[in-house]
Amino acid sequence: MLDANLKNQLKGYLTRLQKPIELVASLDDSPKSREMAELLTEVAEQSDKVTYIRRDDHARRPSFAINAVGEDNGVRFGGLPMGHEFTSLVLALLQVGGHPAKESEAVMAEARALQGSFEFETFFSLTCQNCPDVVQALNLLAVLNPNVKHTAIDGGVFQDEVEARGIMAVPAVFLNGQPFGQGRMSLEQILAKLDTGAADRAAAELEKKEAFEVLVVGGGPAGAAASIYAARKGIRTGIVTERFGGQVLDTMGIENFISVSHTEGPKLVAQLEQQVRDYAVDIMPVQAATALVPAATPGGMIEVKLASGASLKSRTVILATGARWRQMGVPGEQEYRNKGVAYCPHCDGPLFKGKRVAVIGGGNSGVEAAIDLAGIVAHVTLFEFDDKLRADAVLQAKLRSLPNVTVHTSALTTEVHGDGSKVNALSYKNRVTGEMHRLELEGIFVQIGLVPNTEWLKGTLDLSPRGEIEIDSHGRTSLPGVFAAGDVTTVPFKQIIIAMGEGSKAALSAFDHLIRQVPAGEVAQAA
Repeated sequence: MLDANLKNQLKGYLTRLQKPIELVASLDDSPKSREMAELLTEVAEQSDKVTYIRRDDHARRPSFAINAVGEDNGVRFGGLPMGHEFTSLVLALLQVGGHPAKESEAVMAEARALQGSFEFETFFSLTCQNCPDVVQALNLLAVLNPNVKHTAIDGGVFQDEVEARGIMAVPAVFLNGQPFGQGRMSLEQILAKLDTGAADRAAAELEKKEAFEVLVVGGGPAGAAASIYAARKGIRTGIVTERFGGQVLDTMGIENFISVSHTEGPKLVAQLEQQVRDYAVDIMPVQAATALVPAATPGGMIEVKLASGASLKSRTVILATGARWRQMGVPGEQEYRNKGVAYCPHCDGPLFKGKRVAVIGGGNSGVEAAIDLAGIVAHVTLFEFDDKLRADAVLQAKLRSLPNVTVHTSALTTEVHGDGSKVNALSYKNRVTGEMHRLELEGIFVQIGLVPNTEWLKGTLDLSPRGEIEIDSHGRTSLPGVFAAGDVTTVPFKQIIIAMGEGSKAALSAFDHLIRQVPAGEVAQAA
């Protein structure tokens, strides 16, 4: 089950256990149960502080609990936590075994103080790069608070439950049997939903903060690079973000990041966040910006208002709010979002095993999605608005070699149909003949590009007709002291490495602005 390299890594991690733990399994005669028994045996062999026990005392099979000896720590896995979830397994082993979590003490204190009874279930897929964050957050919450139980469930193993609950997108979280949330969530976000007073307390703390010299809005590659470059100048730097990593968190494989032959989005984001934390950057997560108030006088304070009701002030601001998936904007799309309409083929593709799906978009993202899905689903139909596909030739050749893929060009999607609970068809128009068609299917994956996150800035600074922030060669916007970087701007070629460079440039420009505007001695000089 585990290769020699993985066993060696696991053995090293398990030396950090501070108390003995038990892996308590409930199995049956299925192949997955036999695989689970093999996995747990191999895990237990890597440390004398880990014991594997088969009790068959839980209704969900195959599953296993992770407990400190003599305790019920509330952490259970249904199915095998391999793929992206292997890290979740390792962290659960360490945290149940007493190794301290890498979470702020303030957040962990809030988790320990949570009152009530909470039984969480998270449905994941092994190819979902968004799922581990949710699984790991809820596992940690269960370890910290005895009132919390959490079971992480592989939807591919328990497909009957997936069908019964109408789950068509992961991660899907249930609390005490009722839907709680869908999509990536951090521990802070989960606590904010459970503790209604948490947001007000966080806003009050933000209001107390002193003014920044550089305030970065957005935590993607551009925002992370900007905050690092600003902090290295020795100036007071803050970064406020809804979720650290932005779109990169939804990126599966990255093979064009120079000097790194291959990595994955979540791994790169973790490295970025750690590097930001290595500097004196004030990170303010789970905060959405709603308004930008320009300085009243030259060199005065710029204000950023937040959805929580708080506001932050800074001498300069760097906008790096990135972009999000573009939607089709047709009837039925919103009604059936996460009910058959999906935007992440890596996350949700396994839920459509053996079914018929469509991919909207003939660029690289759309064609790559169709290729990936073709190995899982019964049939893929790809729709492209233009008269030809726009993806790289090598991808098109691979796509057309697949027997279960159909391609329609000059196709305009007009409506998503469903039965009230899930998608069952898609209507489209042939743009050449004008004919209307209806295709029966179970899933639609939308891959038609990105939209800049600038709605909150309209009327405040200059935006392009596409809604991107207009900047000059130094990252300056139309407002003095306000800079921008990354996918949210007019810079062409939306790439991670370009966003990082643009973020670094914006920070250097902000510093240059400060030393020219602020009296001597108030801003640290460059080394």
